[in-house]
Amino acid sequence: MASTLKRRANPEPKETSKRSTKARAKRPPKMQTGPPAKRPLKGAPKPAKPFLRFYHAESLRAKTLGVLHDLESAEDGTVHRKALAEIVVELTDSGMDYYFLKPLKLVNAGFITQQSANLGMAATTRVLGSVIRNIIGGMDERQLLAICGYIRQLMK
Repeated sequence: MASTLKRRANPEPKETSKRSTKARAKRPPKMQTGPPAKRPLKGAPKPAKPFLRFYHAESLRAKTLGVLHDLESAEDGTVHRKALAEIVVELTDSGMDYYFLKPLKLVNAGFITQQSANLGMAATTRVLGSVIRNIIGGMDERQLLAICGYIRQLMK
């Protein structure tokens, strides 16, 4: 009976196939890309959904708040369509820079890579800017106010 218990407690290792051994050997090592995520404090409110933020210039924030205030307090908010569209374009440019171009600088990507990324982003944001201006340019006051509210929500 003691030998039976010994066998159960220390089962012999199973043979692994060559295929699974090779598959494990080809896996790249796990790389740490940054500090581990911090656990939330006990009792701290949890956000409803996960989110990402980007930081932009204080001057852009002040300009954004000014345009939002002007549009929200105007008798006819549609006169501020162009200003709102320009702010959305500037915020988009700032976000693209923060999420894509700054990481390239951070990892010291080569000069050619960074220049290619800059040119690609510039072309993309020019096209996107045109689309944004056309869409916001055709919105009524109710829609413009909804956009203002959404931007304010993002700024919290």
